[in-house]
Amino acid sequence: QLQLAESGGGSVQSGGSLKLSCQISGYPGSPLCLGWWRQFEGEERESVAEIDRDGVTKYANVVKGRFTISKDSTNNVLYLQMNSLKPEDTGVYYCATDVRYRGVTLDDPCDYLEARGRGTLVTVSS
Repeated sequence: QLQLAESGGGSVQSGGSLKLSCQISGYPGSPLCLGWWRQFEGEERESVAEIDRDGVTKYANVVKGRFTISKDSTNNVLYLQMNSLKPEDTGVYYCATDVRYRGVTLDDPCDYLEARGRGTLVTVSS
């Protein structure tokens, strides 16, 4: 059974940094694509960053240059280093995987990710 456990959230002042982690377990083999999403109160979740199995990364424009996604494939851990945090980064952050683990094959595994963890709260004060 796939399990995603996010950690590393907390409260920081504007301009500060946090590093989020996501321990992934129960995925058969290795994920083809991983990502971080975030959700602001009362809004839909949005994609923040993605990394495919080759290490190619993609970022939402609002976090480019400030956030860095990385992974430790040996230990199945996904990271998100967040620098120069702003109050508008406040939200719950979730990690997400591609859906090959449940038998779904896509031309681009990053086209559809699922976030099944509980998330970790990031609060940035001004």
